This record gives sequence, structure tokens and C-alpha cells, in this order.
Amino acid sequence: MTRTRFHQNLDDLKEKLLVMAGMSEQAIQRAIEAYRVGDLSICDLVVRSEPAINRMERDIDQMALDLLAMEQPMAIDLRFILAVIKINADLERVGDQAVNIAERVRDLQTSSPVDLPVDIPKLATLAATMVRHALQAFIDADPVLAEKVLTMDDEVDEMNRAVYRTLTRSIQLEPACSHQALHVLLIARNLERVGDHATNIAEDVIFWVRGADVRHHVQTGR
Repeated sequence: MTRTRFHQNLDDLKEKLLVMAGMSEQAIQRAIEAYRVGDLSICDLVVRSEPAINRMERDIDQMALDLLAMEQPMAIDLRFILAVIKINADLERVGDQAVNIAERVRDLQTSSPVDLPVDIPKLATLAATMVRHALQAFIDADPVLAEKVLTMDDEVDEMNRAVYRTLTRSIQLEPACSHQALHVLLIARNLERVGDHATNIAEDVIFWVRGADVRHHVQTGR
């Protein structure tokens, strides 16, 4: 394989990953909207998107593995392909979290509405912003933006803990709301996991561009 052809294949791999990113982002945005408006038809759209996301994940992995086998790339090209494989897995899991949220929204609709004292849309907005920024960092090969994503993860974690504290207290005070509160607790946990996947993507961008493994490093704010 000529170097020109190889780099064209790298561009094709990047474009395919961006398509995957768009699918996963759309799934999580739809799941958030389904929660906000209680629309089961949107839940159906999220669930029906999962097989396509799974197929795309397999296709991207195969493309990446083929490039590794045929070219045996070195240095930054090798790091790019490895980062794509890892980012691809995290994007698939973002899609899984979207399906989980959609399923919880479906379950919520089987019960009477309850006014719970938590702001799930705010948590959802922050988690979705993390995903968007992490993907923009990948598109632009921007480790500085990726580092900003890492600092946002602590806020998502704290918001999730606040939801847990508030809803467990609500269950104790108003046992009749337990069913709804438990589903909202699970939704908050799913959103916290979305933030974790965005963090992983940001770390992979830094690894690709700088060759630095920043996982678990104290100075990143994690």
C-alpha cells in the first residue's frame, strides 16, 4: 500500500468514525428529549437506532484492524488507529446508555407523574456537552479542548451524587414516589456514564496527538 493510499484510508476511517459519532450523539439527544417531554415515540427511535450503531462499530473496528495488518504504521499514525478503536467502543456505549435512558422513560410513563426535586435536564446537558467537546477535540486534533472535557467530569460526578442524595431522601419521606425516583436515579447514572465515555474519548485524543497516557493522572482533575 502506498503512503498516499494509506493516508487516504486513514481519512476514510476518520470520516466513518464521525458518522458513528453523529449516530451516537443523536441517540443520546433523543433519549434526553424523550425524558424531557415524555414522548414514547422518541424512545422507539432510540431503540431502533441501536442495531445500526452496533453494525457501524463492527465495520470501523474491521477497517482499523485491516490498516494495522496491512501497513504496520508507526508513531502518530499507529496512535491514531488505536485511538479510533477505543473511541469507537466508547461511542457504541454512549448509544447503549441512550437505549437505557429510553427504556427508563418508557417505565416512567407507566406511573403517575411525580414532581421530583432534581434537574435531570441540566445533568443531561452537561454530559452531552462533554461528548460534543470530546468529538470536536478529535475532529480538530485539539488536546487543549480535550483537557477541558476532563475537568468537566468532576462536575457531572457531583451532580449525579447530588441526585442520588436528593432522591434517596425523597424515597424515605415519600415512599409512594419510589418507583419514579428509582427510574430517575438510573437515568442520572446513565448520564454519568455518558460523561465517563466522553472523558475516555478526550483521553484518547490526548494520547493520539501528544503520545501521552493521561488516564488516572491527578493533574487532569480526574
